[in-house]
Amino acid sequence: MEKDPHFYLKELDEETLFIVSQTFKALSDPTRIRILHLLFDGEHSVNDIAEKLSLLQSTVSHQLRFLKNLRLVKFRREGTSLFYSCDDEHVMDILRQTIEHANHH
Repeated sequence: MEKDPHFYLKELDEETLFIVSQTFKALSDPTRIRILHLLFDGEHSVNDIAEKLSLLQSTVSHQLRFLKNLRLVKFRREGTSLFYSCDDEHVMDILRQTIEHANHH
């Protein structure tokens, strides 16, 4: 991928600043990181996430709603269950690289 040589000279508009700050806010919470990390494996139901991460279902639902609003996760409905999966490979790549960096030290 070729980089724009003027990338760093461009002024950031308010919408871009907001999206970037919200993305980093999403990645700054340990519970959300754990949920996203679990979703590397593929889709999981809310109950499955709660069970595997030893969290309350209400906690998982709250965090997934936050992540869904940022379009970092998506869901599909099967009967009464919701199954969540990753919806933004760019952010997941950032998370993967950050975890690898942390494990490297």
